[in-house]
Amino acid sequence: MLEQQKSKMSREDAEALALGALRFLVSDDTCWSRFEALTGVDLQSARDLASDSGFLAGVLEFLLQHEPTLMVFCSHENIPPEQPAQAYHKLTGSPVSG
Repeated sequence: MLEQQKSKMSREDAEALALGALRFLVSDDTCWSRFEALTGVDLQSARDLASDSGFLAGVLEFLLQHEPTLMVFCSHENIPPEQPAQAYHKLTGSPVSG
């Protein structure tokens, strides 16, 4: 069934979810500080990269690597916790590592 759900998500849906994740990270000082420290991407660079699917996949990967943040994001967006992983898979063709 998970495979069926993956196939229903379009690339555009995956990118939209990743942009939502980026907005979520930017809106939370603690999350953004951690993202910035771990990635070296500042706010202006994030704006410049927001249309790059590789960067968006990286945003999702960052979110997926920290379960507490993932759960808050999913609750905020009212989506199941599997959906960001599905979006990551759609953007990269790879399962989430880790």
